Amino acid sequence: MDKNTFWGFFLIAAIIIAFSLFNRPSKEQLAAQQHYRDSVAYVRQMEIEAEEAARAAERLAQEQTGEQSAEQLASRVKDVYGAFAGAAVGEDTLTIVENELLRLTFANKGGRILKAELKNYKTYGDTLNPLVLFEGDEAQFAFTLVTNNNRILSTQNLYFTPQPVQIADDGTQTFTMRLLTDSEAYMDFVYTILPADYMIGFSIRSVAMETILAQNVTALEMQWNQMIRQQERGRKFEERYATLQYMFKGDDIENLSESKNDSKRVNNRLQWIAYKDQFFSTVLIADDAFTSAQMESVVMSKASHYIKQYKTSAAVGFDPAGVHSTDFRIYLGPNHYNTLKAYDKGVERDERLHLKQLVPLGWKIVSWINMILVIPMFDLLTSWGLNIGIVILIMTFVIKLIIFPFTFTSYRSSAKMRVLKPQLDEINAKYPPEKMQERQAATMALYQKAGVSPMSGCLPMLFQFPVLMAMFWFFPTAIELRGQSFLWADDLSTYDAILSWDAHIPLISALFGNHLSLFCLLMTVTNILYTYLNMQTQAGGQEMKFMKWMMYLMPLFFMFIFNDYAAGLSYYYLVSLLFTILQTYIFRWAIDDKKILRQIEQKQAKNAKNPKKSGLMARLEKMQREQQAMMREQAKKQQRR
Repeated sequence: MDKNTFWGFFLIAAIIIAFSLFNRPSKEQLAAQQHYRDSVAYVRQMEIEAEEAARAAERLAQEQTGEQSAEQLASRVKDVYGAFAGAAVGEDTLTIVENELLRLTFANKGGRILKAELKNYKTYGDTLNPLVLFEGDEAQFAFTLVTNNNRILSTQNLYFTPQPVQIADDGTQTFTMRLLTDSEAYMDFVYTILPADYMIGFSIRSVAMETILAQNVTALEMQWNQMIRQQERGRKFEERYATLQYMFKGDDIENLSESKNDSKRVNNRLQWIAYKDQFFSTVLIADDAFTSAQMESVVMSKASHYIKQYKTSAAVGFDPAGVHSTDFRIYLGPNHYNTLKAYDKGVERDERLHLKQLVPLGWKIVSWINMILVIPMFDLLTSWGLNIGIVILIMTFVIKLIIFPFTFTSYRSSAKMRVLKPQLDEINAKYPPEKMQERQAATMALYQKAGVSPMSGCLPMLFQFPVLMAMFWFFPTAIELRGQSFLWADDLSTYDAILSWDAHIPLISALFGNHLSLFCLLMTVTNILYTYLNMQTQAGGQEMKFMKWMMYLMPLFFMFIFNDYAAGLSYYYLVSLLFTILQTYIFRWAIDDKKILRQIEQKQAKNAKNPKKSGLMARLEKMQREQQAMMREQAKKQQRR
């Protein structure tokens, strides 16, 4: 090991050690972490005790015999539940409240939403019944109560008393679930259902609960669990977009892993927590904040009807005296960009929810293209009542027109390089590979005299890339494609299988799936034809043979990727390739290679009399000279050794 290598490793080790010491938590942070671990353990213990109390109540209800009086039974229930003894035993009742978009079923046990249906959407393969986000035990939502005599109860085991639904003049419905005690104190779960809205209000209001709960209660521990149903045909692809997402106070948005089991403890204040599927989400939004949140995402077995299980334990502020209510909003609806974006309208910048980020639109520049160009154009065309397949066709044509100047410039540049091929071959024959520096110098001189830049063909393609990526992100997340048919595809939001099989084929089933998508197959065949057509116009010699084979293999590689993607995306790329092939023939007809060669020869003659270097060529030559000087310096050092 030489001296430079030794000092390099030494500095790397020093940086790692310093970074570890710098990021080591302080005593206060360690104490906070320990407090959190203790609180989590406490909450888990409370959940266990609450479950035991519920089981005890059930046993007490079943133990009444001729030898045991009703007074004895009531006494034992009182010992377990204290002031909530009256709410410990009851009968399950359901209340349905709905608006134009939602049908919500409330259960009096737990005072929670038992079932959430979206009227305007259907489960895949079921055209009769509304789509169900969750039902029954698939979702659990409860708060832990600590009484003044140290009883630990969970609202999920207590029976609420439903109050009559109140309907305002504007159609707003208010439904209250009331948790009664043996005194005048009570707690209300108040649900507000607005007309034609996916967002509902949820408030916890209390009256004189400070006489029932422990004196130091200033927050409630919330437990929220939900199983995420498989709603689409393509489970593998649906799993990629299903994630638990959350937003900090201050606009930062993060999420748990989509591909594996993951958990996260957050001590910072959270604005909202979203249980997200590919096209639908359940979002719990705190008007104040969630604190000390522990979130978990579990990937379910492939044999299950569920794709993920999400769990959250968090603390929310609470005023037992009832001076202030604990307020939330709950979004139960589609991941539709404009619908989610509308909830930010009229809100101050630092108070915006940024729910639109539940729709992934790609990297920064790509998302801007989607927001400014793609989504408005898509909305305009669909508002005309056109079939989605026709909409995609028109969008492809418009986008091709927008990037036409870049495509034309790229083709013209490749034509210039093609007509220069004989002169490049002469340079390669004159300077063998061992004289690479001389070959590069001669090549650069040829480019300079001809007024051709080798980069001029790459830059236009670079400008087109963000547009192509914008479409790649848009189609799989566009809920407008869901359930929309075109030609043989019955749903453009998922794959259009023309051939399926049940047998598990090693490697093939894992990478390709157990089906063959027709739009993907047509896209692959068209891509191979386009590659062949494009290779006929490219300059190159024997050394390009391997590259050409690679170009033919790329379409097959993409077929493995896109076989599981939305048929709408494969259809878009198919139409785009067909337009590109048509453009290529138009360019061949419009661009005369002989004319380009004459123009280059005229420029070569002009530059020979009055040499003038472009900025790019000058920089390339400077880099070449610096590289040659470096190589000579290294050769001298080796000779001295």
